[in-house]
Amino acid sequence: MTRPADARKAEEPQEKRSSKPLPTELLRQLRRISIRTQRLATQELSGSYHSVFKGQGLSFREVRAYAPGDDVRWIDWNVSARMSEAFVKVFVEEREMTVMLVVDASQSEQFGTRRASKAQIAAEICALCAFSAIKNNDRVGLVLATEAIERLVPPLKGDKHVLRVVREILGHEPQYTGTNLKLALETLVKVAKRRSVAFVVSDFFATGFERALALAAAKHDVIPVMIVDPRDEELPDVGLATFEDLETGEEVVVDTSDRAVRDHYKKAMRKLRTDRDRLFKKLALDAVIVKVGENYVNPLRDLFARRARRLRR
Repeated sequence: MTRPADARKAEEPQEKRSSKPLPTELLRQLRRISIRTQRLATQELSGSYHSVFKGQGLSFREVRAYAPGDDVRWIDWNVSARMSEAFVKVFVEEREMTVMLVVDASQSEQFGTRRASKAQIAAEICALCAFSAIKNNDRVGLVLATEAIERLVPPLKGDKHVLRVVREILGHEPQYTGTNLKLALETLVKVAKRRSVAFVVSDFFATGFERALALAAAKHDVIPVMIVDPRDEELPDVGLATFEDLETGEEVVVDTSDRAVRDHYKKAMRKLRTDRDRLFKKLALDAVIVKVGENYVNPLRDLFARRARRLRR
């Protein structure tokens, strides 16, 4: 549900809202994430990132004398006529890109049964993607959403800007609990004027966003990053247990010792995953699945490897 007041608040100057001192624990987490992800971006993903995410095209730089082997299509006939010898145009790649991080900040992201919550993993993934981007002189922006747009950070360059983006994700206290991926994707299309690489980081439990995803994918290079906790896929046998929907607050008592109950849950979650996979394949999106408690670098490295193979073909 769109709330104009929320949108106005999201567009307020960030400096005014970020003047409050950061809690010590948040500063500690921010420092740890920045050190770890900067190292990973340099050692693990830097070359791969540059090779698979291309710039906006070619721009003219200069003309020079024709040399054997040059492509005759690039001969500048006007200059050649004036100089009485052949000259060719020289182009360079417009390397600079915009990377947008579209992050689900709903209450379901606070769930986690391994070393961290989904929200913590999302912050680390975004930091890794952002540091990889700025090491290639790209700009990074942020759309942070629940059922409303809670933060919009315009794309900029630099380490300090990346730290600000990660701080927004890591330390944000959502005003709303629900999820509206449709609104988040529509906002991406509105605010990112140029074609961008857009990492959409969520558990993708939302519904009704399929058309918005298709429209975003038609304009941008959209990469869904699905964060999955082991308990999203299978219930443990712990007897009677009370489960709470983190977004609605609704509670239900479940007999997890009943195999039929566990099997029903497993099948339902498997269908949800299958439907999401089918949607991503239909739209030709390179999706990434990151499991809480496991290494999140490997799925990103695999993504880059897939794209690199496709480019070589």
